[in-house]
Amino acid sequence: MNKWLKNSYMGLIYFFLYCPIAIVILLSFNNTRYSLIWHGFTLNWYNTLFADTDIITVTFHSLTIGFIASTVATLLGLTATISLFRYRFFGKQLLSGLIFILIITPDIVIGIALLLFYNTLHLPLGFWSLLFAHISFCLPFVVVVTTSRINTLDKHLFEAAKDLGATEFTIFKKIIIPLMLPAIIASWLISFTLSIDDVIISYFVSGPNYSILPLKIYSMVRLGIKPEVNALSTILFIFTLIMVLLTQFALRKKQ
Repeated sequence: MNKWLKNSYMGLIYFFLYCPIAIVILLSFNNTRYSLIWHGFTLNWYNTLFADTDIITVTFHSLTIGFIASTVATLLGLTATISLFRYRFFGKQLLSGLIFILIITPDIVIGIALLLFYNTLHLPLGFWSLLFAHISFCLPFVVVVTTSRINTLDKHLFEAAKDLGATEFTIFKKIIIPLMLPAIIASWLISFTLSIDDVIISYFVSGPNYSILPLKIYSMVRLGIKPEVNALSTILFIFTLIMVLLTQFALRKKQ
């Protein structure tokens, strides 16, 4: 009885999470523009989507920003995590606290702060303003994920490696990276998802000549959800699913 209740509860949770996504995928093949009633199967909305050069352009912009921002944020966050874990320096506790505060800071506050900061530096809004902003809000999440992993490591491993003559770079390459690899991959995926999904901060720091996909979708759905948006959401979901499956396969193969 307890097992049945547990399975039923988990089933309801997954149904609540994935049912809206399934509806979006189903409607992307619906042969009608405005009705939610099924009128037949069609691929016309995917053809319309791929023929829209504006959407293709902003999608490329989002993927570029997401890939670079998540990579840079993962590298910087991993470096910060290792420094906070292994070394003692002035202001260590303050720095650690400031990183966690950024996670709970509202996006609108971060967006306005970055916009004022860019205006002070006279930095034009566009690719670089978006990239720096995405790195900024992805970095704290990388630190949180990697910190939770590195705190489980035995510090005596590093001391033993030093006793055996290993340099700092050797310790980083041979010990830290292999043990931290699952957290590194998870941090990169979280950062990439945050970057692709962000609307509020990007709205403040994007320029007229360089837009990204979330802002494009937001402007499209303000006048009603079109089937092209459903098709685009389906493609993004499949892309994300493939990334997760490849990551799981790579981690299992390494183990």
